Amino acid sequence: MHSVMFASFDRICRTRRVAGRVLEIGARPSADTLLCLPAIANASERVGLDLDGPHEWRGMTILAGDANRMTQFADGSFDAVLTNSVLEHDARFWLTLAEIQRVLKPDGQVVIGVPGYGGSDSRPLRRLIRLSRFLPGFSADAGSLRASCLTLSVHNAPGDFYRFSEQAIRRIFLAGYDDIGVECVLNPPRFICWGRKPPR
Repeated sequence: MHSVMFASFDRICRTRRVAGRVLEIGARPSADTLLCLPAIANASERVGLDLDGPHEWRGMTILAGDANRMTQFADGSFDAVLTNSVLEHDARFWLTLAEIQRVLKPDGQVVIGVPGYGGSDSRPLRRLIRLSRFLPGFSADAGSLRASCLTLSVHNAPGDFYRFSEQAIRRIFLAGYDDIGVECVLNPPRFICWGRKPPR
C-alpha cells in the first residue's frame, strides 16, 4: 500500500475514533495492512478476511473467506470495517458492500479505499495541458483532457474489473450510511470514503 494511503487511512480512523472490534477485508500478513494502523492499535480485536488465508500474524487472525458471503460473522459483529484496494478486484462488489453493512454494528464505522477516475484539478493534469502545446499532432485542450479518464493501470490480482467515480462512491458505496465523506488522494486518483451506520 502506498504510504500516502496508509497515512490517510490512519488519520481518518483516528478522526472517526475507530475502535472496538475491527475487521479488515483483504487483509494481508504484512506491515502495511490496515490492521497495523497506529490509530487502531488499541482496538479490542483486529480480524482480517482474505481469499488467501488463514494466517496468524502479529497476534492478529486473518481468516480465509469470500467477502461476498461472510457467513462466519453474525449481523452486527464489528464496530468498524476497513478495506483498501479490494472492491475493484471483486466482480460482484455490491454483495461485499451489503455484507459490510450487515456485519457492522449500529453506530459502526466503515472506511473504504478504491481507485477512481477524475481528479481533473490535479497538478499533473494541469502540467500535461501546458506541455501538450509542444507535442506535434497532440491536441489537449483543458476541456478534452478533463473529459478523459486518467486511471490506475490494471493489475490482475485475481482480476481487475472496476474504477469508481466519486458519484458512485457517494450514492452506492455509502447508501444507508450517515456522517459520510469522500477524499481524493494521489494521482491517478484513489478515493477513501467513510460513513457511520445509523443507530436503529
